[in-house]
Amino acid sequence: MPELPDVVVYVEALESRLVGRRLESIRLGHPFLLRSVEPPIESAEGRTVEAVERIGKRIAIGLSGELWLLLHLMIAGRLHWRAPAVKLRRRLDLAAFDFEHGSLVLTEAGTQKRASLHLAAGREALSAHDPGGLEVLGAGLDEFGRRLTAGNYTLKRALTDARILSGIGNAYSDEILHAARLSPVTLTGRLKPEEIKRLYDSVQSVLQLWVARLREEAGGEFPAGVTAFRKEMAVHGRYGQPCPVCGSPVQRIRYAANETNYCATCQTAGKLLADRSLSRLLTKDWPRTLEELEQ
Repeated sequence: MPELPDVVVYVEALESRLVGRRLESIRLGHPFLLRSVEPPIESAEGRTVEAVERIGKRIAIGLSGELWLLLHLMIAGRLHWRAPAVKLRRRLDLAAFDFEHGSLVLTEAGTQKRASLHLAAGREALSAHDPGGLEVLGAGLDEFGRRLTAGNYTLKRALTDARILSGIGNAYSDEILHAARLSPVTLTGRLKPEEIKRLYDSVQSVLQLWVARLREEAGGEFPAGVTAFRKEMAVHGRYGQPCPVCGSPVQRIRYAANETNYCATCQTAGKLLADRSLSRLLTKDWPRTLEELEQ
C-alpha cells in the first residue's frame, strides 16, 4: 500500500503536471471505483486543477469551484502518467483523468478491487474523509507523545491506525520500530519517556529518508515501480534474511491478512514473538481486514 513517502512523491509529481490545467474528461474503466453519488462525476469535467494535497494515504485533487477528487489507492492501486486519451486496458485500468497534455491513469492489480474515488463539494466535505490522525512530520515530540499514549495499544497498531497517526502503514511501521529498537507488541501505555523520544526520532528520520530516496529515484519523472517491498529496507518483507544491524535472521508475526517483520536481537531482547501466544492480544488490538485498518 502506498504510504506517506510514496504519496508525498505522487502529490509532488501531480502538482507539477496538473495545477493550472483543465480536466477534460474522466473515463471509468470499472464503475465500482466511484464510491460517491453527489456531486455527480460529470460535474468535475471542464474544471481547472487548483491544488493537489495529501490526506493521510489519500490523494486529493482540488478543482475550481471547490470540488475535490479524492483517491485512495489501497493495496494495489497505482498512478501512471500516459499519453493523452490513452486507451484503457480492460483488466487493470480503473480510470483515466484526461488533460490536453496527458492522461492520469489509475490501475489496480489483482482481483480484489479496493481502490476508491470520492467526489467532495467543499473543504468541509473533504475533511469528512480525514480519519484524524496526527501529521507526524509536522508534529513536535510532546504532541506526538500525547497522541501515542492517549490509548493503550500495541505499537504496531498505534503506528498504523489512521485515527492516531497519519500516513504510516505496514511497511514503514516495521522500519520505524526497527530503527527505534522497540518491539511491535509493546503497549503504548507502558512506554518510558526515553522510548517515546526514540520512537519519535525514528518516525522523523525513517519517513524523511524514504521521501528523499523516492524523490531521487523518480528523478523528476512520474513515480514508477511504487512498492512496499524494497531491497534497502531493514526488516519489512525480509523474513529470514539477515538484519543489517546485527545479522540475526528477520522474524515475522502473521495474523489474518497482516504480517509484521522484526529483528528479535535488536527489538525484543532475543525473544521470538510466537503467533499463537499472541492471538488473544492481536484479536483485541489488530484489525482483521485491510478495510478495517483503513476505516
